Amino acid sequence: MGARPHRSVTVVLAVGLASGLALAGCSSSSSKPSAGSTSAGGGSSSSSSSAGGSTASGPALPDLSGKSIQVLAEWSGTEQQDFQKVIDAFTAKTHAKVSYQGAGDQTPTVLRSKLAGGGAPDVALLAQPGAIAQFAKAGQIKPLAANVISEIDANYDPSWKKLGTVNGQVYSIMFKAANKSTFWYNTAQFQQAGVTPPKTWADFLKACQTLSDAGITPVSVGGADGWTLTDWFENVYLSQAGADNYDKLTHHQIPWTDPTVVQALTTLKQLFGNDPFMAGGKSGALQTSFNDSVTQTFKSPPKAAMVYEGDFSGSVITSTTSAKLGTDAKFFPFPAAGSLTNFVDGGGDAALATNDSPATMAFIQFLASPAAAEAWASAGGFVSPNKNVPMSSYPDDTTRAEAQMLIGAGDGFRFDMSDQAPVGFGGTKGAGEWKDLQDFLSSGDVNGTAAQLEKDAAKETWQ
Repeated sequence: MGARPHRSVTVVLAVGLASGLALAGCSSSSSKPSAGSTSAGGGSSSSSSSAGGSTASGPALPDLSGKSIQVLAEWSGTEQQDFQKVIDAFTAKTHAKVSYQGAGDQTPTVLRSKLAGGGAPDVALLAQPGAIAQFAKAGQIKPLAANVISEIDANYDPSWKKLGTVNGQVYSIMFKAANKSTFWYNTAQFQQAGVTPPKTWADFLKACQTLSDAGITPVSVGGADGWTLTDWFENVYLSQAGADNYDKLTHHQIPWTDPTVVQALTTLKQLFGNDPFMAGGKSGALQTSFNDSVTQTFKSPPKAAMVYEGDFSGSVITSTTSAKLGTDAKFFPFPAAGSLTNFVDGGGDAALATNDSPATMAFIQFLASPAAAEAWASAGGFVSPNKNVPMSSYPDDTTRAEAQMLIGAGDGFRFDMSDQAPVGFGGTKGAGEWKDLQDFLSSGDVNGTAAQLEKDAAKETWQ
């Protein structure tokens, strides 16, 4: 995901969008961002169930005394310390020695260099499915062993297995996920205007008008960071065009001039083309960074009533304002712009193997188990796509709500489209999709933007 945060990846199945709203709206105060509660009451005791219950003992793993495993991932600081708890739990079960290297946003580049020059880690965790597919097609990483796949089948919705499958073989599994379909709101501003969290895009526009009529600016948009605009587009497009078209556009199997793209841009223009609905109007949005877009929604006095971005927004709220998650700041699922209402656009870190040794495969098997996720979950700032991780593992109701939303999305989950695109198109500041959508925010030219997006996409080689 380049320089963007990707702590980001819908709505619970049968209870659907309304349930997701209730879960998020009734969550209790928390200092951690992330997942969702299973009860409208919001208490942790009422949110402790899961699909599978606690399996903290984990899978049966071999004694790996004397074996060493090297792991490469992007995490540093607090996240590295939290991942160390996962490593420690694996070591306690197997007696293997595990060494860790953090490479930040350069993790794919570091892995590519190590694979070419020797000294590759045994296991790497990457946030880019496209890069994983490239490594797999080049024969540089190994398909996962049968026992690992069995662990995946027991704990994950098939869509997650599909995400890690290349040419019919499973090469990776998502360990840490991010929910990028969370829309955060200032509860005091909503209460002042008598507004409730919207379920659909039409409801969202009505809420914006009601807020505006009450003298409250509805939305803060962080358009100075082009990646935020790709996330806006992806949520609208996924809901409106559907998962199949989302997959096709992700791999440039349909052009960016397709009517589904034009429709999504037209929908976005209903917000982006309405200056009174955005803090500072178009020009203000284009000068506002992601961090500032979140901060200005919850500082005192606030500049807007709500802001869209992923679950990682919670950490910005708690670190830059005095607002409390679950009381002053809550979230609702991204308003459905089309017929698909149970969806999540997200990201995450997937584990892959560079060799097929028993120790390497045992580590990834452990990562695919509820026990590994539980080792990190209690620390906060973590959501797992593993459906058998007990909700009680998460430290607060906000995180439980995010996790429940992610699990409930099922096949309505799709990985961030721009993160799967060639970097020149989907991940470069001042170029490609980032710039094209910034220009769209400024101009409102739907057809011209679609044509420019297709022109830029055609320059790249797609997977």
